[in-house]
Amino acid sequence: MKPQLLKGSLWISGARVTANFLNFVGMLVLARILVPEDFGLVALGTAILVIVTAVTDIPVAEALVQHREPTPDHFHAAWTLGLLRAVLVALVCVVIAHPLAQFYEDPRLANVVLALGAYAFLAGLNNPRAIMLTKELIFWQQFMLQVAQKLVGLIVTVTLAIHYQSYWALIIGTVAGQFANTLISYSVLPFRPRVRLKHSRELLSFSIWLTLSKIINTINWNVDQLLIGTFAGKTELGHYAIGNNLASLPTREVSEPLITTLFPAFSRMNDQPERLSAAYQSAQSFLVAIVWPIGIGMALIADPLVRLTMGEKWLPIVVLVQILAPVFAFQAIGNVAQPLAMATGHTASVFRRDLKIFLFRVPIILLGMYYGGFMGVVWARSFTGTVGTIFNLNVVRDITGLSLVDQMRPNTRTLLGSVSMVAAVWLLNASWTTRSDWTGLLTHLLASMAVGFLAYAATVWISWRVMGSPTGPETELIKIAGMLRKVARPAT
Repeated sequence: MKPQLLKGSLWISGARVTANFLNFVGMLVLARILVPEDFGLVALGTAILVIVTAVTDIPVAEALVQHREPTPDHFHAAWTLGLLRAVLVALVCVVIAHPLAQFYEDPRLANVVLALGAYAFLAGLNNPRAIMLTKELIFWQQFMLQVAQKLVGLIVTVTLAIHYQSYWALIIGTVAGQFANTLISYSVLPFRPRVRLKHSRELLSFSIWLTLSKIINTINWNVDQLLIGTFAGKTELGHYAIGNNLASLPTREVSEPLITTLFPAFSRMNDQPERLSAAYQSAQSFLVAIVWPIGIGMALIADPLVRLTMGEKWLPIVVLVQILAPVFAFQAIGNVAQPLAMATGHTASVFRRDLKIFLFRVPIILLGMYYGGFMGVVWARSFTGTVGTIFNLNVVRDITGLSLVDQMRPNTRTLLGSVSMVAAVWLLNASWTTRSDWTGLLTHLLASMAVGFLAYAATVWISWRVMGSPTGPETELIKIAGMLRKVARPAT
């Protein structure tokens, strides 16, 4: 399945690179036009909506992927459940909008929540049949959906921001992008939905643990934003939201394409334990070998990057990126646990893992806020994110029998390369005198990236050769290079 997975990952990577390039361009433009308080207000409304949608979420798409042979009635049931959820979310937003505005003492929040409720309603109407292309390891439709949604959202958002310089540009752009996504989902794979609930119990039996898991996760990963928005203010929340997004961007955008393809791929071998364990180790070591240098590299270039692209008013987010970006990268070592558990039907294990992380993380975040304010939350997230990775590795151990040492061992050369990269860039910065003009910042940024990449690549390659060229991410990269040459050869 490797050629199919490679093509799928390339499609998804292309979609995410394009979409996030558009998103990044939009963020840079908006950061110049809007103020941090605008981002903080929308981030607060979004955090509330995410919690509401998680409580009502029914991940029927995953159930359809895991199902051996879904019938048309399965798709009608999935669409009906999505419609019922969309109506429920919209009604909840109507009920809570004004009380939340009163609680946060900001009347603007009511209209923000109502508008985001419309976004959630549109999202609930997406075509459930489109997931079958994912089940068959065909991912071109995700390219169309993601790029179209981001492009429409960017055009609408930037146009409104330039003309009105209002936070409404962020909200209306988001709603417009989702509207485009919903329309295109039916053009990708035509489907005439009918209101039916046959097989709904079957879909829910698989989804219930994932629903409970998502509720726990959503509260868990948004409690920090709610705390900062409540006690530190919307300007600080705006810094936190943008800094958190910048810190997680490289890790998220590199890991998600592979993880997306692994769920349907693992589902095809869930009755072959030895093959599944080998596939997990191969995927995990390959992911870590790419994500660690990118995530750690983001921390190393955070200062010149923010100064060059976003301006002096966003300097408070530099330290946040420097602390959190390596943590997000380290967490990649456990990210493959989710598709593995879902493919093998261990959704209850996912829920138990998320519940443990929730009970571990939230008290520490609360203590961080109480004793350290904004930076206390950042350091608390760093600690809980690092330690919490063990919970993911334990899920893999329970499913495959692989010990924690067995899961960590394939990443030894990646660790050596990452340490070498940090040392090389640190030495460069220690001897570098950075000018504050844009040419000086750009030169510093490019030099840091080049030195870091060369140090990492050289260390990994030399250690791999010294160890006798064992099977690992290096061999996978060589195989992928060969596949890419075969794909490109007919075109030339």
